[in-house]
Amino acid sequence: MRILLALLLVAGSAGAAERPRFRETGRVVGSLPTGPANAITDVAGVRVGHVTLIEGTRVRTGVTAILPHAGNLFQDKVPAGFFRANGFGKLAGSTQIEELGEIEAPIILTNTLNVAEGMAGSVEWTLAQPGNGEVRSVNAVVGETNDGFLNDIRGRHVTIGDVRRAIETAKAGPVAEGNVGAGTGTRLFGWKGGIGTSSRLVDGFTIGVLIQGNFGGKPVILGRPVAAAPEQAGLAAAVSDGSIIMIVATDAPLSDRNLQRLARRAVVGLARTGSTMDNGSGDYVIAFSTHAGVRRTEARRAAVTAYPELANAAMTPLFAGVAEATEEAIYNAMTGAAAMDGNGNRLESLPISLLPN
Repeated sequence: MRILLALLLVAGSAGAAERPRFRETGRVVGSLPTGPANAITDVAGVRVGHVTLIEGTRVRTGVTAILPHAGNLFQDKVPAGFFRANGFGKLAGSTQIEELGEIEAPIILTNTLNVAEGMAGSVEWTLAQPGNGEVRSVNAVVGETNDGFLNDIRGRHVTIGDVRRAIETAKAGPVAEGNVGAGTGTRLFGWKGGIGTSSRLVDGFTIGVLIQGNFGGKPVILGRPVAAAPEQAGLAAAVSDGSIIMIVATDAPLSDRNLQRLARRAVVGLARTGSTMDNGSGDYVIAFSTHAGVRRTEARRAAVTAYPELANAAMTPLFAGVAEATEEAIYNAMTGAAAMDGNGNRLESLPISLLPN
């Protein structure tokens, strides 16, 4: 009943269907082509699930789950890289990604005070998968941003069941953006923020990016300054700080070393939008490869093994692709997010009329 009510409220009040994607306004980021859905799910096998919680006048939060492939992630791990641009945040599981260069569980995004539930839900789901009956350690990967302006964050309304539901309902194809999942209560440059995604096709490979946007600064779109949100009661002191989690997927055969290099370049796209990664901002990137040849299966982990790997010299086009996709994902989060009231506050949506021509 609780989730049904939340979904009905989303359909009735979020207004996301009335908001366009950035390209639907006639504007284009960069020169590289996008995948068919212009989403992280254009990388074959990647799935995204949202659980959105909009309840009463104070609850505006949720969970977003990203699954690298449809199989058993623990038994069929994917190589991954991690990059911390500014570390004012909590990204559970990041140290094991840095140490081992792999991901073995769904990537979960939620709010700052529900990271524990994100971890518990991911662990429960992983332990329950067929073939994991003897698993005794799981590296849950959970990122967060603080949605406490619109959401009663101290109420810690996200449950373990919500996290599991986001994982279990994850799907391929178009990805809902704006006021959904972990982006339900977030803000961008003082305007309403949210979830955004985009993709690029590069030299026969696909790169997809999904962001949970909740940061501030002076907004720039397509290289031109855009008006920040008008000052609102209670918002002025917090408008410059905030966080962003950037998830990068690719089907290119990359090692964890080159995935870390790819992750760093997502920050190029972030900087193009006007973020300066302020003191109070947590800016994190996780990048992974779904290529079957670089998977860390049990057999491969138990022996000396050679993995296919794209050459260093071939990385430059992928760097350009991830920068473009990250920039557009942030714009999609802004154009896709409708105005929202919550917790006694309000965030307006970015007027499409403010976008540069």
